[in-house]
Amino acid sequence: MRLRINQLNVRLNYGESDVLKAVCRKLRCGKEQLSNLEILRRSLDARKKDRQPTYILSVEVDHRGKPPRIVPNQVEKAPPPSPAPAYPKITPSENPPIIIGAGPAGLMAALTLAEAGHKPLLIERGAETPEREAQVSDYWKNGNLNPESNVLYGEGGAGLFSDGKLTARSKDRARIRRFFETLVACGATSDILIDSMPHIGTDDLTQIIPVIRKRIWELGGAFAFNSKLEKLHIENGAVRGVTVSGKEIRTDAVFLATGHSARDVYELLAEAGVPLEAKPFAVGVRLEIPQTDINVAQYGKWAELPALGSASFRLTRKEEEHARRCYSFCMCPGGEVISCASSEGLITSNGMSLSARAEPFGNAAMLVPVDVADFPMAGNPALAGIEFQKRMERAAFASGGGNYGLPAARLIDFLERKKGDLPEARSCQQAAPALLQDLLPEFVSHTLESALPKMLGELNRTPLEHALLYASETRSSSPVRILRDRNGESGIKGLYPCGEGAGYAGGIVSSALDGMKLAEEYALR
Repeated sequence: MRLRINQLNVRLNYGESDVLKAVCRKLRCGKEQLSNLEILRRSLDARKKDRQPTYILSVEVDHRGKPPRIVPNQVEKAPPPSPAPAYPKITPSENPPIIIGAGPAGLMAALTLAEAGHKPLLIERGAETPEREAQVSDYWKNGNLNPESNVLYGEGGAGLFSDGKLTARSKDRARIRRFFETLVACGATSDILIDSMPHIGTDDLTQIIPVIRKRIWELGGAFAFNSKLEKLHIENGAVRGVTVSGKEIRTDAVFLATGHSARDVYELLAEAGVPLEAKPFAVGVRLEIPQTDINVAQYGKWAELPALGSASFRLTRKEEEHARRCYSFCMCPGGEVISCASSEGLITSNGMSLSARAEPFGNAAMLVPVDVADFPMAGNPALAGIEFQKRMERAAFASGGGNYGLPAARLIDFLERKKGDLPEARSCQQAAPALLQDLLPEFVSHTLESALPKMLGELNRTPLEHALLYASETRSSSPVRILRDRNGESGIKGLYPCGEGAGYAGGIVSSALDGMKLAEEYALR
């Protein structure tokens, strides 16, 4: 009998024998009755500060002998594995499906279609990973922005230069597993298959993404980098082709996976009559504090144990009188704050970590919700949220010195509403002192002034003097949703918006799953 067992407690430096002993205790059996042990999931338990942190595991194992007592959520029969989709045999079309955008949604849509026997063409306005890395390095060092290939555009999408966090709220465990197994097959550590908060790191992602591209190519897919979508050809309510960098390409299926920063694509869609709507999003600042403060807050006296690594945090604050809800997002342990831009004169902040998460600071976006009622609906109402973001980004660019440096302030200066100096020790050296209240909407700055001291108080009373804020965090999610029907089409037959830019995902995993799902449904028709 195959069993699934949850809530197994083991030491930090556990081995297989430790796990088997824990299973034997749970089932009250001998090791000779067990075989084919597999760890499904592990999470760190550091709640009790007077006791060394441990791992909590979920496992599956084959058990022989008298069936054990079934205890819901603790000892259960293992469910059968989810089968991979069985695609019908096809003859590839002369006009193959086209994917626009090589972020997580686009890459996984392309791989799924290629595995199903189609020969997709993936079009990306930015460069391949190695060339893109050089362009981004030049931007960070010298302020030279390439508007078509940068921190936000290019192979791997905006998530390439991030912490590579693979967390997801989705219950679609089968597709998550297939996505993670793809990443592992392409070079990611197998730890992502079991960790409750898996991550890869930018340094590893830059090696993994080209391998995914190679897999698609080997299955018959094709790529066009440094190629920009200029027009959708729509006839009688259906896609019939695209114009890319001046060249018309015929197709009856376009998977639009352009991300939330390709603002010109939203304008193109609006002109083509594709239904769009404004949606809520969130803006704020990027908070940076010493990683040692975070480790001590989360691990107490065990903070220096090498097996623990850099701790993360998740902070929330409920809505209060005259202050909105506030929450942390995209926390990067042992990472750095980075400047991002895709258009001249506009700038936003973000966070990034390498796989080791070993840098001296941790950072997270501290966000305040923005509703559609918060911005004027002049012009095209569906695009009004973009104009709201642009105003913040334009102000941040000017305040940061006009060279794509980030405006920043010590938290204590922010709370006193004054412009002070910046600490020499910080992760982002391309930063300039600023009065951040001048850059943020009043309801955002007021909420942050109210919430941040209380939130750091919850983080083991992390000293306010240790915190630094960078402005502004504007692109945590899309302010636009591309409407689509039950078939995943946009109201235009054959046009499949997917990922973050479509307004149906928020992060690497949910974007990848969205691309996979739409591609599977297309391939199974």
